[in-house]
Amino acid sequence: MSHQNYRRYFAGSIVSNVGTWMQRVAQDWLVLTIPGNGGAALGITTGLQFLPILLLSPYAGVVADRFPKRRVLQLTQGTMALAALLLGVIAALGVAQTWHVYLIALAFGVGAAFDGPVRQAFVSEMVGPDDVTNAVGLNSAAFNTARIVGPALAGLLIGLFGGGMEATGWVILINAVSYLAVIWQLERMDTRALHTPAPTGRRPGMLLEGLRYLRGQPKMLMILVLVFFAGTFGMNFQMTSALMATEVFGKGASEFGLLGSALAVGSLTGALLAARRPKVRVRLLFAAAIGFGVAEIVAGSLPSYLAFALFCPLIGFATITLLNSANATLQIESDPELRGRVMAIYMTIVMGGTPIGAPVIGWIGETYGARWTLIVGGLMVLVGVLLALLVHRFATGDDEQASTPTRLTVPAGAARF
Repeated sequence: MSHQNYRRYFAGSIVSNVGTWMQRVAQDWLVLTIPGNGGAALGITTGLQFLPILLLSPYAGVVADRFPKRRVLQLTQGTMALAALLLGVIAALGVAQTWHVYLIALAFGVGAAFDGPVRQAFVSEMVGPDDVTNAVGLNSAAFNTARIVGPALAGLLIGLFGGGMEATGWVILINAVSYLAVIWQLERMDTRALHTPAPTGRRPGMLLEGLRYLRGQPKMLMILVLVFFAGTFGMNFQMTSALMATEVFGKGASEFGLLGSALAVGSLTGALLAARRPKVRVRLLFAAAIGFGVAEIVAGSLPSYLAFALFCPLIGFATITLLNSANATLQIESDPELRGRVMAIYMTIVMGGTPIGAPVIGWIGETYGARWTLIVGGLMVLVGVLLALLVHRFATGDDEQASTPTRLTVPAGAARF
């Protein structure tokens, strides 16, 4: 917080993140209010929103390394604001149909695909290499503070406005306005205080250059395997919580929103601990991934809504510990000239697998029951832990190194800004 630019960014992010979480709840509830929709429709909506991340994020990394990140972020935030505005208007008018939601979710995903890698790489420019781990933790704290407030507020407002389609539209419109906070704070930044590396000139093979760089980094490959399985099969929280709340426990919009807040309580705790952690150990990554998988399996077996809600913070804690550790590791260890592409590939892996996992998990919920969405997701995360170990051992050719906890160090190139 000693960096003025970061303070401004942090303030805008809290406002925008509250709106984002409100829309996530409202959008899922909107899908369920349309007759004939269930778990499969929720899965398709989520998949379409994340499909552009899978397809476009690698190219967004090239954009992040070539153009001023502050301006790119203003453009992407504006794009998502327009998508939210359109969805909010047609829902508030009561004319939204499933295909409308599908198309707008896809358009929203295009903005998010370019926003994510640029935003992740921009952290290092605001604070410099020494404070990256702490800044990543504080970003997660802001995100999860909003995650506590946003879903609960969305559920409350949807209930107060009648619980129907029109109610979800007004909540989504609030999110459209919230993007202005980030755009304004980005405009107010002091560009002289940014640790901006020299822009990378355009040349053929820039994307492949990033992939070749990662191929020679065993620790990074291990992390990417872990977050792929966690993101693809385990982190479908909005869908799994909606199905558990409605189909298993027979609850409404308010109770569904509270589940998101319960998850965020654990996530906020993990984020604040991460903000105090100067270094990340390899064993912490694996402990968080194993804890996440086991927690999801247990959650899918709980007998009551109260027990499920009280257990959700443990899932949130394990999830954010894994993601923060992975994020900080990649940012610290990557070369500044390649950081945008590294973070783009990370975003592609952690979020781009959702178009694969979300429809599958949604189908499982519709076919075998909502509980199996969590149980199968947790089992797949544990499979990812085993594969990550195998990938690391194969890449290093050193079993002892793969199994011994080590501290991450900053490479010489990470200090060049």
